[in-house]
Amino acid sequence: MTIDSGERASEAEPRPGMTRRSVLAWGSAVGAGAALMSAAGCSSESDTFGLDNRNVEYRPLPDGAKEVWSACVVNCGSRCPLRLVVNDGQIVRVLPDNTGDDSLLGRQIRACPRGRNMRQRIYNPDRIKAPLKRVEGAKRSEGKFEEITWEEAFDLFAEKLRHTIDTYGNEAIYKNYGSGVWNAHLGYSGGWPRLFNLLGGFLGYYGNYSYLQISQCTRFHYGAPDEQISNSFEDAIENSKLLVLWGNNPQETRMSGGGLTFVSNFAHQKGLRIIVVDPRYSDSASVLADDWIAPRPGTDAALVAGIAHVLFTENLADTAFLDKYCIGHDEEHMPDGVPANNSYRAYIMGQGEDGVEKTPEWAADITGVPAHKIVSFARELGTTKPVNISQGWGPQRHANGENQARAIYTLAALTGNIGIPGGGTGGREGYYWPVTQWFPDGDNPVTTTISCYSWVDAIDHGEEMTELKDGVRGRERLQTGIKFLLNYGSNMSGSQHGDINKTRAVLDDETKCEFVVTVDNQFTATARMSDLILPDCTTSERWDLIPSEYTGDMAYLIMGEKAIEPIFESKPAYEMCTEIAKRMGIEEEFTEGRDLEGWARWMQEQTVAEHPDFPSFDELREQGVYRYYNPDGLTVALKDFRDDPDANPLDTPSGKIEIFSKQLWDMSKTWEFPDALPGDKITALPEHVDTWEGALEARKNEKYPLQCIGHHFKGRTHSTYGNLTLNREAHHQRAWINTLDAKDRGIENNDMVRIHNDRGTIQLPAMVTPRIMPGVISVPQGAWLNIDADGVDHGGAVNMLTSQHKTPYAKGNGQHTVLVEVELAPAGASYPDPDRHIDLNEAPVTYTSTFETASGSSPNDIARQAAAFAAIALGTADAGTHA
Repeated sequence: MTIDSGERASEAEPRPGMTRRSVLAWGSAVGAGAALMSAAGCSSESDTFGLDNRNVEYRPLPDGAKEVWSACVVNCGSRCPLRLVVNDGQIVRVLPDNTGDDSLLGRQIRACPRGRNMRQRIYNPDRIKAPLKRVEGAKRSEGKFEEITWEEAFDLFAEKLRHTIDTYGNEAIYKNYGSGVWNAHLGYSGGWPRLFNLLGGFLGYYGNYSYLQISQCTRFHYGAPDEQISNSFEDAIENSKLLVLWGNNPQETRMSGGGLTFVSNFAHQKGLRIIVVDPRYSDSASVLADDWIAPRPGTDAALVAGIAHVLFTENLADTAFLDKYCIGHDEEHMPDGVPANNSYRAYIMGQGEDGVEKTPEWAADITGVPAHKIVSFARELGTTKPVNISQGWGPQRHANGENQARAIYTLAALTGNIGIPGGGTGGREGYYWPVTQWFPDGDNPVTTTISCYSWVDAIDHGEEMTELKDGVRGRERLQTGIKFLLNYGSNMSGSQHGDINKTRAVLDDETKCEFVVTVDNQFTATARMSDLILPDCTTSERWDLIPSEYTGDMAYLIMGEKAIEPIFESKPAYEMCTEIAKRMGIEEEFTEGRDLEGWARWMQEQTVAEHPDFPSFDELREQGVYRYYNPDGLTVALKDFRDDPDANPLDTPSGKIEIFSKQLWDMSKTWEFPDALPGDKITALPEHVDTWEGALEARKNEKYPLQCIGHHFKGRTHSTYGNLTLNREAHHQRAWINTLDAKDRGIENNDMVRIHNDRGTIQLPAMVTPRIMPGVISVPQGAWLNIDADGVDHGGAVNMLTSQHKTPYAKGNGQHTVLVEVELAPAGASYPDPDRHIDLNEAPVTYTSTFETASGSSPNDIARQAAAFAAIALGTADAGTHA
């Protein structure tokens, strides 16, 4: 059988079968998408439209049914337990956590509707059902496959892997970054790194797409090898006078009871003053903020500089803290060998190399924030203590992202809030990291690494990549390009990497990367760009242990029991690795005699041996969730350093906070930028740098005058869940555009528009709103591709527009640095895939609409319909036919 993946149900032409009309024609009228997904399943109090999760009466379980503990495991920053109701070998219901209480540090870890819609992910037409091999002669981008047996698939994988090692060496093997199966103890790696390491290793990467720039620049500022966390939100609730969410949007990026939506809501309810800094009036600004400050994208360092000018000139900076704990803030506290007038104060006061005084008026011209607003914000920061300045990861995903991140760090130092209860470092909200055992992948014998954002370059011209030009680490230059590419739970090739069209073109050249294999459970755009596709299981079809992640001061561990047998011909990735290891002659070393359940039991035994308070494997299987807490109390970052900087120095050359980095000063003289664009420079101070396709260029670019950013979206996590019908109906993919910009272009709300630049074109409806600043549009990131014959994407994937040009030091993803134009789509254009067709022959569970919207519905009717849909998503009402 030959399969043309261009004909998948979630894309292109609909399949024959059952048609579902949208139940959310009313969604835009009430903003139900924002309300449902930001509140439903998250609060221990009354949810939106009066749904109270604590007192739900669930329908009786079917006779013979059982409950099995599982979890939603995706890269949202939390992990939420799910109780799967299994009857006759099928999951018939998804129920939430019923443990815990209403307290801040004992809260129920209640999944949001994304996780509660797990049945639609498990029983989805887009499940990869059997091993697939690309049809001979077809290009990768054509997405044409034929089914093969598992034996053929394992033999082909082993043959290509052996050929790569023998011909090019282990540095030619690369496992791509991906988060579709993120951060379960067993499921995170699937066994692939362990397999490769036992065979001699593979080319590694540093950083990740979420916060690559801040993770790499922090060592120059704080000495930390990764981002420097701030104090926890729980600490802010207890001790802060002000919480600044700088590019930080927990209501959408940290949804659920496991995330920080509950905690940030609690902060708001307790009366903590909250200021949100964001170009977009996000749900966090709408729900939490007492004030909203909207700078142009990529100008945060300029906004900090304008604030610093007020702090310095009005004597509001905490000079005692700066003098004791910092280097580089003024001329008296500089590293040896640096010429005069290179301190941060000199830069701010116009005494530095550029000679420009960074007044609030200067900052206002760059950022779009009025000067009087900058002054009032600065005075509030300078006269209020303690303040937790907590930056999200949006500001650092720009072409000048390293400087953006360091500038916000610097503001925490200027105000003296570091290391004290209620204060913060300027990093993201703090958390207690899980202490539980991970699957042992072993050490990688290949020490060479590249930036996680450089893999397309390493395919295209790997042998030309060097340390000083491309950020190669472990060698001065790569010895070979990537020849064997594994995508495990990764949608980078087809969705999440910048400049999708360029990526597709590089992968279509088989003389570069010779073999591409994707292991996943959903037929993603990345799977379509492969030579071999292997059908992985979902979490419900294998054993696992699931830790918490960014969940504040409450950590936890969830049992992931195998609830059902793998459906279709899918297998857990670990079993795939075992078969390949057998063919490579290392099966015994790989398995150590354990299957997945055996490894899960072994890991829990290791955890209990180190932490005797933890439950045994069988005890955890019974109770489902185990909560534990920071033994030091609430997270106060760098408290030891603040208490005694001599006894607890930072891992910087000076042992102090380095606002001026001598390391970066030296690197700025040696690093190479042969294809330099404006902004490609390394600076020792966290200066504002005008960049390619940045705010300054937008004002003078007549062809592409709008800045485009891509915000995180409640209907999916990155691209995960982006193909699920209920999620798509609740949250339509729409481009946010300011009312003034829309009026100039003759665009009205819900008009179909085309957004384009020289890299690509997308088509989707417009959301005309004052909730985004003029001159900026925002497209929810992670949409699934639907490219027509003319190359226009009707799915609305923002990475059709973004660039692969790297940031200066981290060589990272400045994917929010984009210029575009927006115009009305051609006449007759419609919303893509208005009906979702589900093939009853392929989906064991089907969904039928329960609530249709009549024209002229009253607001109360609309609210009741929204509540009813929320009940469906939460599992408190029938969601159609149950198996």
